[in-house]
Parts: sequence; C-alpha cells; structure tokens
Amino acid sequence: MRVFTPQQMRAIDAASSAGGGDVALMHTAGERIAEMARRRARGSKIVAFAGSGNNGGDAFATLALLPASYERIVYADLAERPSAARRDAERRASEAGVLMRALPQTLDEARAALEGCGLALDGLLGTGARLPLPQKYDAPVTALNESATPVLAIDVPSGAVDADLTVTLGALKIGLLLEPARSLAGELWLADIGLSEKAIAEQSAEFAALDDAELLQLLPKRAQDSDKRKAGAPLIIAGSEQFPGAAVLSALGAARSGAGYVTVAAPKSALPALRAHLIEQVAVELTSADDLMAVAQRCSAVGIGPGLGLDDMTGGIVRDFVKRCDLPIVADASALFHFAKHLDMLRGKRIVLTPHEGEFARLSGKGTIKSGERIDRLREFVDRTGITTLLKGDATLIYDGKVVHVNTTGTPLLATAGTGDVLTGIIATLLSQGLAPIDAARVGAYWHGLAARKAGERRPVGVIARDVADALGDAIPSEPAQGKLVRIY
Repeated sequence: MRVFTPQQMRAIDAASSAGGGDVALMHTAGERIAEMARRRARGSKIVAFAGSGNNGGDAFATLALLPASYERIVYADLAERPSAARRDAERRASEAGVLMRALPQTLDEARAALEGCGLALDGLLGTGARLPLPQKYDAPVTALNESATPVLAIDVPSGAVDADLTVTLGALKIGLLLEPARSLAGELWLADIGLSEKAIAEQSAEFAALDDAELLQLLPKRAQDSDKRKAGAPLIIAGSEQFPGAAVLSALGAARSGAGYVTVAAPKSALPALRAHLIEQVAVELTSADDLMAVAQRCSAVGIGPGLGLDDMTGGIVRDFVKRCDLPIVADASALFHFAKHLDMLRGKRIVLTPHEGEFARLSGKGTIKSGERIDRLREFVDRTGITTLLKGDATLIYDGKVVHVNTTGTPLLATAGTGDVLTGIIATLLSQGLAPIDAARVGAYWHGLAARKAGERRPVGVIARDVADALGDAIPSEPAQGKLVRIY
C-alpha cells in the first residue's frame, strides 16, 4: 500500500481536484465520514468543530449527509475565501437543516457545545497544518480532550486532539503512521474518495505499508508435494546458559510460522533447557563454524543472535560462519553486538538486521536516535552499508535502500521480554520459504503485530512472548478487508 508525504498529497489533491472537481471529492469524503459517524455515534446529537479550510468543509459535508433524525450542529471558523467545495458543502448543510454556530471562544462555551453529544467531529485542521495551533482553536481542542464524547478526526487529528478514530481521505499519509500522530489518531481508517489514480502513480515511491490483502499475497503457501525441509528448514543459532529461553522462543516463532524442520544450535550449557522445552525441534551443540556449516547444508535460512553469549569465542564462531554461509540470514540481539564492528563482511549478503533503537545506536556508530530522526538515520545506515534493516519501535521501519516500509500492527502488547526472539524465528522461516529479505522482514513484522493483538484478545493482561508465537496461526486474516472504508490499525 502506497504511503505519501504531505508534499505528495498536495500534488495528488490538486491534480484530482482539477480532473474531477473538488466539489465531488468533498461530497464523497462526506459520504465516507458520515458512514463511520453512523457506526460510532453513541447518541443522536453529533457536533463538528470546523476550521476555516477544506478540512472544515469536510465536516460540513459530513453533517449534510447525516439523516435529520440526528441533531447536527457545526461550530465553524468561517473562511474568508472559501473554496468552491466548501461553499457547496456549507450550502448543502444549511439546506439539510444543520445548525451553524460560531466557533467557541472560551473553554466553558466549548464544553457546553459537547453536552449530551454522541459523537464529535474534529475538522479543525488538515494535512497542511503546522504546530503550534492557532490560539482560537485552543478551547475546542481542550474540550474535546477533556470530554468523554468519542472523537472522530477528519483526515488527521488537529495537532493536539486525542481522537478515538481517524478517517483519512484518499490515501495514507506518512505522518499518521509515526509519532506523535500515530498515538493521537486512535483507530485509523482509510476512505476511498476517488483520487486520481494517474496522480497517485506519478508520485515517487518513498514509503509503503502492508495491509491484510498484501500479507495474504506474500505469505508462502506450502506446496502439495512439500516434505518437511521443503516446507522451510531454518537453522536458529541462539541461546546460552544464562538465556536458554531466547533460543526456545525463537525456535517456537519459527515453528509456529510454518517451518517444517527447525534446528537449534546452542552452547552445550544451554542444551538441557532447550531439550526440555522443545519437542518437535532439533537441538545441536554450537561448537565451531565448521560444525555450523555442516548443519547448515540441510537448512534453507539462518536466524542468529537471541540469547547468545557476548564472549569473544562465540563472536569469532558466528562471524566465521556468516562469512562462509550463503544462506539468507536474520540477525538480532547478540549477533548485532558481534557484527557491529564488522559490517563490511555483511555487504552483499541476503541478510536482515533487526535492532531496537539502543542496538541501532551502537550498530550505526552514530549514537542515540533523537526525536524525529528515525527515518533519516535508518536511510543513512542502509545506504552506507547496503544491509536491509528492520528498526524496531512503536512504528517499526524496514528499509533496503529503495522504499521505507512502515509497520502498522505494532502494539504495546509486544513490550515484553522475548517477543523479539519470536520475530527472529518468524523472519528466519519466511526466508527459508523463499521470501526476499525485505519481504520476509515486512511480512514478519506485520504478522508479529497481528499475533500480539490476537493474543491480547485471549488474555487482556499478562501476554507473554510464547502467547504471541502460539497466536500466529489464528492471526492470519481470513480474507482481505473490502469496501470503501478499510481499517489500517
């Protein structure tokens, strides 16, 4: 799914308005938002706060299309030179019996506007807005955030509005997938309003995000004549006496994501724990690079790092092995420590690195990531090293030097020990089943998030990494979302 920058959206909107008319686009936007408003309203009174631009025009268009059984009031900041689309929306709202009031000037007035309200629309500012908010919007924003009334943001939340859900119009905007807007948007829904496909196609591909339909297209399907190794045979190099559980979780992630034969190589001290917890997976001793190469001959991908020791001997073994191995690899945790000063040896390999921000700071050699730097820092690192990298976070980013993929399924449920180990196993399996590194990484991240959400449905409190692995099968969507409104997260 394409994701666009503000500059690209302005170009798309302008071309679409010139081609089909902005009046028609705003009318369609109103239809989509009105459909969601009817689903979510908790009562018969719906209020909109409308700014002076076309975002406010969308609020008028929405209320105009709601049935007269609703009490509909728009509190508007009137535009000095409204667009033709906004004038049309205001006219239709007036003819439909929508009550029009001036934007509240005080907090008490804004609070009073929301009394008895079943849904409030935030139509104050759109994608072109810049912080700080105009002072005249302070009272409505504060009242919206204080109120128990559900808030539906139109296109994007207005700066500081903490919405319950957002209906974004026409195409995904990159800002909505990143903080702080990601947290403010609540549920994010994408509405098809008929933007120009030609204008969309003309924009360069800078960002993308998976959806359920693309996930189902990319997920490998087991062939009728598959044997256990053809179904995916990842080698997991992981674990230590102190952290045997990391190897167990990585192996479970690999198995639950469809691998037919999982082999775990771990130090001798970790093997008793592994063999006590892994029944269907094979555990072998990690002794030397030569032995690993022999084991790898019957495997089709490698996952390396979770729970491994940080000692020099282990580092030497894994680096020697990776230099000689031509299988696709996913590297996490301790492997990142061992590779940090040896990145040149990874250039040209089919490899995915999966650091969190602390690991990335060391790996990149450029220190802590500051607020707002994640995309630029990731691009710089990958462009410099040539290594496909998955940067973990609330919005996990995956980049291979072409397009930055933003994962939309991240959830706080993943903030528990061992979930990263499960992700390593998932990506190792996807690599073993033939996916390219960039596809294995973005499919793995998306599926991982879906599984965490599924685990949260079963266990609202106390989700652990094993729950995420166990939920992978049930988390696969049964069919792509259909219709003019599609939930993104």
